[in-house]
Amino acid sequence: MGVTKKATAPEPSIGVDVEQPLIKKDNQIITNFTTQNNLQATKSPDNSGQSGLETISMEELYDAVYPPKIPIVDGLIYNGTYLFVGAPKVGKSFFMAQLGYHVSKGLPLWNFPVQKGTVLYLALEDDYARLQKRLSRMFGMDSTDNFYFATKSKSLNEGLEEELNQFVREHKDARLIIIDTLQKVREIGGDKFSYANDYDIVTKLKKFSDEHGICLLVVHHTRKMCK
Repeated sequence: MGVTKKATAPEPSIGVDVEQPLIKKDNQIITNFTTQNNLQATKSPDNSGQSGLETISMEELYDAVYPPKIPIVDGLIYNGTYLFVGAPKVGKSFFMAQLGYHVSKGLPLWNFPVQKGTVLYLALEDDYARLQKRLSRMFGMDSTDNFYFATKSKSLNEGLEEELNQFVREHKDARLIIIDTLQKVREIGGDKFSYANDYDIVTKLKKFSDEHGICLLVVHHTRKMCK
């Protein structure tokens, strides 16, 4: 006696594995338009005294202009604040010196185009003699006049922000500031290994980089594992 197999129709896909149709496809890009307004500059503040969310419509959002982030190293580093994190003694400071040198001279880095500008390197775990030795080993006698160094600075709650503000005021073409390391500018009295404290520090640095349209690169060591 033969066995009859009952064929079942495949269940239709719910949608996660099916390409969704586009309602409208348009090759026009918002950032290509030249008739936009700056929403933050034109939006009137709410003086009603009522608290609540400040919202904008999609139409207002499309009408706004937001300046593009300018590349420092095209395709790699842009304006903003970055954390460069790694274990101690793996060559982070050598890379920071290489990056700063290339930006200060406008030299391509690994075939990535570089936007030339003034660089400040806070080498807070070094002294000038060590810096001189390291840089001469890396670049010989080929120096640059817009790559600046400091081996001491204030912490954030002691006045670091004003020190950086003064440098930017004096060097209008400043493009990159390197802080090596985060531990050296942590706020006095803050928890040494507090995530909340570090988050507040990075938030303040991000505010500074956004206001000035520059790149802030902060070096941070990962903790040594206890044996």
